[in-house]
Amino acid sequence: MTPLPLPSLTRRAKVLATAALVALTAAAVAGAQSSSSRIALPRGWQPEGIASGAGSSLYVGSIPNGAVLRVNPRNGRARVVVRGRSGRMATGVKVSGNRLWVAGAGTGRAWVYDARDGREMARFGFAPRNVDTFINDVTVTARGAYFTDSRRNAIFFVSNAFTTPRQIDLTGIPLRPGNNLNGIVASRDGRTLVSVQTNTGRLWRINPQSGAATAIDLGGARVTNGDGLLLVGRTLYVVRNRDNRIAVVTLSSDFARGRLTRTIRNRGFDVPTTVARIGGRLYAVNARFGTTGTSRTAYWITRVAR
Repeated sequence: MTPLPLPSLTRRAKVLATAALVALTAAAVAGAQSSSSRIALPRGWQPEGIASGAGSSLYVGSIPNGAVLRVNPRNGRARVVVRGRSGRMATGVKVSGNRLWVAGAGTGRAWVYDARDGREMARFGFAPRNVDTFINDVTVTARGAYFTDSRRNAIFFVSNAFTTPRQIDLTGIPLRPGNNLNGIVASRDGRTLVSVQTNTGRLWRINPQSGAATAIDLGGARVTNGDGLLLVGRTLYVVRNRDNRIAVVTLSSDFARGRLTRTIRNRGFDVPTTVARIGGRLYAVNARFGTTGTSRTAYWITRVAR
């Protein structure tokens, strides 16, 4: 996603955010309406991350306050599972078993919640105060979770035992002004990571042990504005947020090369940021960057064929 200001809200903004949260919770409990290709979210939700969980459920984070909504994609009914609060943000989210991992954007932090009841299981800090940081996305392997930082040339690893986070300094990736590494996925064996550099449109293959990174050869193609990633076998889905499309890339067995095979477009896209999969369907959440968000702004998930 595009980095937003740190959550140092004014007193008036905090009051408005609290009032909006109450309204959002009531709306979520009441349930959202869905159509064949669009699942409504509570008004004012300001989503960015989406992940699939047990029982064909979807989890959608809220950028301003770190709340997380659980959505039934069949009927659109939704419930707040993680309550929003001051000082938290939510961008990338992933579900693994009963654990819900949440990247904390400009807070420089991350949280782990119980996906069933929203109970906080752990929290982690990746950056000291006053450091330019944006913890953007997360991927989960059998060993633990890896988080990207769009402002620094590093990723962060947290083990399943919730030990002290390990900073993995990256080599080979030239940082550029703006949003650098964003979405991240892992190979099935966890030995290779793939991340997209939003501002350059390049995909990077990363060794999670050494931090060595090499550009994936796309034959001259670029995926500029690449945001969330989804890996299914050797098929990589790259959400290109402000381009309102999802690029489909077929990777080689070693992930060294890729071929852009097709592009998914939909009239329901309005700056999609991340995507989740349930069966043969993809669910892209629309952040609507460029639209001024208020407590009445509409947000939704767009459902498309894979």
